[in-house]
Amino acid sequence: MGSGCLKVTKYFLFLFNLLFLILGAVILGFGIWILADKTSFIAVLQMSSPSLKTGAYILIGVGALTMLMGFLGCLGAVNEIRCLLGLYFTCLMIILITQVAAGLVIYFQKETLKEELSRIVKDLIENYNPLNEDKKNLQEVWDYVQIQITCCGWTGAKDWEDNEIIINKSMTEYPCSCSNRTEDLEEGRGFCRLDEPVNGTATYTDWPVHGQGCMDGVEQWLKDNLGVILGVCTGVAVIELLGMILSISLCKNIHSEDYTKVPKS
Repeated sequence: MGSGCLKVTKYFLFLFNLLFLILGAVILGFGIWILADKTSFIAVLQMSSPSLKTGAYILIGVGALTMLMGFLGCLGAVNEIRCLLGLYFTCLMIILITQVAAGLVIYFQKETLKEELSRIVKDLIENYNPLNEDKKNLQEVWDYVQIQITCCGWTGAKDWEDNEIIINKSMTEYPCSCSNRTEDLEEGRGFCRLDEPVNGTATYTDWPVHGQGCMDGVEQWLKDNLGVILGVCTGVAVIELLGMILSISLCKNIHSEDYTKVPKS
């Protein structure tokens, strides 16, 4: 009966760690995606906020460590190495505690993150300049966001009235990516000019642009992606807990088996 229990626990632990190895690869891939993505709103944050880059490197590190733990768990289970299983259990416990702590920090800092996001976008809009090659990629990403979400500015088109170039043009130009006209969207970036400005000047209400700000759409985008992140993290946490339970059970079973093999005097 003990031998059968040992085999079942061993094979379950092996299969669990195989899945754990795959989920570690998912976390690693997600961290790489944050650093490599240049076509979605995440690129605005990645290029503007050092904290997001740091978070991406942390995800890569956690993903790599998770994969290593999965490998050690598989090796320890197949070969029934108690010290390796003990190391595996300890590392899993540290990773789980770190994940819970990180989740709590993000939850309690969400308002601060929201304020930082608002500041980043408003600064981007204020200093938007199609001729600035240094920020070309960042500006193209923001144009892409406005086109895809069909929005203008952060809270609304009025945000673009703070742009230096538009101010110098007496508000007779507007961002092409905000436009609700097909011919402007073909341009996709930079500024378009009003056909008939009143008295040579205008306000944002005269622009043929979307009235909705991007804040709501971006928040929804972040919520949608946050669901994926939380789903992956929850799955990993459940596997970690079960892996800890199976590893400690296997350690005890191996210990018991060792004692049964000792010859009686």
